[in-house]
Amino acid sequence: MKKYAVAAVASMMVAFSVHADNGLIKIQSAHSVAQTADNIEGFLKEKGLTQFARINHAANAEKVGLELRPTEVIIFGNPKVGTPLMQCAQSVAIDLPQKMLISQDAENNVWLTYNDPMYLKERHNMEGCEKVLEKVSKVLGAISKTATK
Repeated sequence: MKKYAVAAVASMMVAFSVHADNGLIKIQSAHSVAQTADNIEGFLKEKGLTQFARINHAANAEKVGLELRPTEVIIFGNPKVGTPLMQCAQSVAIDLPQKMLISQDAENNVWLTYNDPMYLKERHNMEGCEKVLEKVSKVLGAISKTATK
């Protein structure tokens, strides 16, 4: 019986790990975390997108005496795009505005990570929003390309 319980817990942990990574697009950056984030900010400003916040998690950790590798999140969006998504499935509001995570791993590689809009389609059972989702995908792709190269 104990053997089956351990196997069940291990299976749940594996399933959770796979699910935790599900729907994320992760791109390696040629720049530091700060420079990659600066590049994102420049793109957003140039394209007229609203930046709501830039959160430096490593700096916040340092303020409370903890260490964290460089980790920043930029939150941004455009109601002209987000509103039609919420009209398709209001629950998508939990994933909006858009977020981009810029982080440095243990090997000093810098990564830009964001939600795949097509995953959001599945997550929120969105129908009839393919054109808007494709537009979001293109914009996120352009931001990530500009920020990481």
